[in-house]
Amino acid sequence: MNSNGKPAQVFRDVEGLYLGFSFRDEHVRSALAYKPKPRDVFVVSYPKCGTTWTQNLLFHIFSGGISPRDKDEFNARTPFLEYAGVECVANMSELAAIKTHLPFHKQPYSDQAKYVYVTRNPYDCCVSFYYHTKGFPAYFFEDGTFDEFFDMFVEGRCEYGDYFDHLLSWYGHRHDRNVLFLTYEDLKRDTEGWVLKMADFLGDEYGEMLRSNPFLAKSIVEASGVDTMKRLFNEAFRSKREISPLPCEVQKPAGVSNGMVENALQKPMTGDFVRKGVVGDWRNHFSQNQVYRMKRWIALRTEGSDVMQLWRDEDLP
Repeated sequence: MNSNGKPAQVFRDVEGLYLGFSFRDEHVRSALAYKPKPRDVFVVSYPKCGTTWTQNLLFHIFSGGISPRDKDEFNARTPFLEYAGVECVANMSELAAIKTHLPFHKQPYSDQAKYVYVTRNPYDCCVSFYYHTKGFPAYFFEDGTFDEFFDMFVEGRCEYGDYFDHLLSWYGHRHDRNVLFLTYEDLKRDTEGWVLKMADFLGDEYGEMLRSNPFLAKSIVEASGVDTMKRLFNEAFRSKREISPLPCEVQKPAGVSNGMVENALQKPMTGDFVRKGVVGDWRNHFSQNQVYRMKRWIALRTEGSDVMQLWRDEDLP
C-alpha cells in the first residue's frame, strides 16, 4: 500500500506486457523470442483461469498417470516460460507442456506446435485473481480489499493487463487445428471427457492409451483434483523463495526501494495458491453495484463478439 492507503502501482511494461516484480526482464524477452519446436505443447491462459489444473492434467496424460514427486519436478516438466526464461525449456528432459500467460500476438507461435487455451468466466476470474494478488507479498497488496482489486480488474490494471484483450486475442483462433480451446467451467462439468479430448489433441497414441485402459482417465482426474493440487502446491508456495536481486534500473513505485522489493520476493505466499477450485464463488464477493459495473464493462468490451456465449449455460448476471 502507498502512503495514501491505496494499493501501490507495482506493475510495469516489459515489451508490451504488464508485469510485476517477480518477472525478470531478460526472462520475459527470451520467452518472447522463443522459437517453438514441432512437438511443443503450450498451456495458455489469462491468470487464474485454470492454468495449473490444466497443466496438471496434461502432465499426467504425458506421464501415463504417474504423478510428479514434488512441485520442482512439476515445474521442470511444465515450465512457466516468461517467468523462468527460455533456458527452462532447453533444459526439459521429458516431453511436457510449456505454460504461458501470453496473449496471442505475443505468444511464441508455430503451426507445428500445439496450444491448449483455457479461460474462465470474468466474475470468478476476478475473485481468484484478487486472492492471488493479495497472497504474494511482491504485489504489495496484502492489505488490499476486493473493492480495490475489482477496480483494478475492470480497468486492466492487474498483472497481464486487460482480461478481454487476452481472451479475445485467442478466441478468434479457437477453431485453429493446433488450438484446443476450453473453459474452466466445461472442464469442471466433464473433467474425464475433456481429459480424453486433451489426449486426442496431443496425439493418437495418447488417446489410444486412455481408451485401452478405462481406469487411467479416472486416475488422472483423481490425481489432478483440488485436494491433491493443494498438497502439491500450497505448502511449497508457503516456503521461502530465493530469488536473485532485481537490477537497479527496474522502475519501482514511489516509496518502494530495491531492498523492499527483494525482501518481498523472498517472502512466502500467504493464503493458498490452490484455493477452492469451484464455479460461482463470485456470488460471495460481488456487491450489486459491482455486478452492474461488471455487466456494463463486459457489454462494452465484447461489443460485436459472441465470446460470452462460452458461458451461456452458467448462471451469470
